[in-house]
Amino acid sequence: MFLRMLRGALFRQWKKMLMIAFTIALGASLATSMLSVMLDVGEKVNQELKAYGANITVVPKENSVVSDLYEIEGEDNTDVYLHEDELGKIKTIFWAFNIVDYAPFINVKGTLDDGTELDVIGSWFNHHMDLPTGESLDAGIVSLRSWWEIAEGDWYDEQTSTVKNGAMVGTALAEREGWSVGDTIHITGEKGNGDFTIVGIIDSGGEEDEQIFAALDPVQELAGLDGCIDSIEVSALTTPDNELAEKAAKDPSSLTVAQYETWYCTAYASAICYQIQEVITDSVASPVRQVADSEGAILEKTELLMILITILSLIGAALGICNLVTASVMERSAEIGLMKAVGAHNGAITLLILAEITVTTIIGGIVGYFAGFGLAQVIGQTVFGSAITMRTMVIPIVAVLIILVTLAGSIPAIRAIARMDPTEVLHGK
Repeated sequence: MFLRMLRGALFRQWKKMLMIAFTIALGASLATSMLSVMLDVGEKVNQELKAYGANITVVPKENSVVSDLYEIEGEDNTDVYLHEDELGKIKTIFWAFNIVDYAPFINVKGTLDDGTELDVIGSWFNHHMDLPTGESLDAGIVSLRSWWEIAEGDWYDEQTSTVKNGAMVGTALAEREGWSVGDTIHITGEKGNGDFTIVGIIDSGGEEDEQIFAALDPVQELAGLDGCIDSIEVSALTTPDNELAEKAAKDPSSLTVAQYETWYCTAYASAICYQIQEVITDSVASPVRQVADSEGAILEKTELLMILITILSLIGAALGICNLVTASVMERSAEIGLMKAVGAHNGAITLLILAEITVTTIIGGIVGYFAGFGLAQVIGQTVFGSAITMRTMVIPIVAVLIILVTLAGSIPAIRAIARMDPTEVLHGK
């Protein structure tokens, strides 16, 4: 009997039920799309910000101490170096998969044949290395310095180039010396000398425009520093800092065991820095605050925007459901009055109305979820140029939210049913 009444009510008021389903589908689609983007936006924003350089720098401990004491940045103050053969260990830390890219650097003084002194920077371009984990990695400044413009030529390809000792030269230096792509320059260092062929001229807009960049090995040979590097720049996917991260950054030993485990197992910049220090001998790793703070601020504001849009969409859906269900109950007041007159209790009538709404909600929720996921893909492709990952946790979250919204929107109608007097209704009052 109950099912027959339910089916009859759904078919008699199919237009009204269709409007309710549409309202629920609209709310569910917006909630699904915003939650899907919000849960995936952290990685997307981090990936976008990686184009602006590394967010962690690693230097020898002694140099870090002297820099802190004398407020000197960007130069070595003692003859201490990191070990090149330890670079692969960075990809063995707990958050290894969050390490997007990294590159070593060594800065040596060189002299041209005409006596001009200049900075020669040794680094990786697209260096291939086999990791201790059995995996392989291609890393270097090609991706870490992706904002550099190539004024002439192209990036030096360490793996396939037939040019021996290829070099990238800054625009200011190339213009002053009259160099162009294909020229060979002879550089003399403190412990050696070598010929470098210009394969590209870079325009960075910074001090790099006065420097020469070459592969790590030949630059080390100029200064007799085989296996030595000055610093490492690391690009890592990080979680915005909170009070726990700030406390740990000052003194990890001040944390309780539970706090330490939470901090160590969360991708905070300070946690990743700490883990890098564990594997690189006598090193100090520190986040580049401008980049790290920007990531945190952008992520927080973006997530807040998504949450506000979700809340507003659900409030709109609740108001729409409230109006539609209340109107439906008022239109069926004679039917409800008759049911009360023949002995139906408020609970049974309310259950019938809720059953009708539940069936409509399920249909609208399913349609809304898939529509919302499609909308999330449009947002992902338009804004980030990549797809949004389907998160299974979105399904129960959206389901709970839609149930709450539907119940909230049905409360006025349920109260109207409880107050309805069958005598007045059946007499047309």
